[in-house]
Amino acid sequence: MSRNTKIATGAVLAGLVLWIWLPWWAVLLIVVGVPTAAYLTLDPSQRRRLRRVARKEIGR
Repeated sequence: MSRNTKIATGAVLAGLVLWIWLPWWAVLLIVVGVPTAAYLTLDPSQRRRLRRVARKEIGR
């Protein structure tokens, strides 16, 4: 299994566990809040680099 597949599988399993044990609004807050907080902790140069890589993967 590739590294990205392992990460995606773990994220899905964690999401299912959270969905069962927590109310839906708390799960939504975690699912949206954690990546947002991680993005906001990046330097402006790291954010530009991340956007540039994302555009290349889309095929622009």
